[in-house]
Amino acid sequence: MNPSNLIIKSQMLIHRPVAECFEAFVNPEVTTKFWFTKSSGRLEEGKKVRWDWEMFGVGDSLTVTELKENKRILIEWESDATTVEWCFEDRNGSATLITISTWGFSGNSEELLLQAADAKGGYTMVLAGLKAWLEHGVELGLVRDQFPN
Repeated sequence: MNPSNLIIKSQMLIHRPVAECFEAFVNPEVTTKFWFTKSSGRLEEGKKVRWDWEMFGVGDSLTVTELKENKRILIEWESDATTVEWCFEDRNGSATLITISTWGFSGNSEELLLQAADAKGGYTMVLAGLKAWLEHGVELGLVRDQFPN
């Protein structure tokens, strides 16, 4: 398995306008409703931001390498070599298809498989939490409750 060819994708149709879905990822006041618990600031192109999951005592910094409003967010994590891309596709002005792609994994086949499964499951959970929050105003606590101990 060639790690340079490995791209993991998760996607979800959210029944909200694209501007609202995009804002949910760049504005930590919204993102904390469905993903991390603390952020050093809003996502802006070229900016370094820290995200924390306080319930687990972990966090990471990322750099926003590209940000095209209502279209695309591209980040690079500081703790590993992975890149994450969010793409926002308008669907008739009332819904948005969000696709999250991750690449840049490294390691042997077993390590790649674990990283791929973690990325797919994690970002799918984030999208499900976003859907519940934006469509129904419900904070599911999916990330928090995945590892209760």
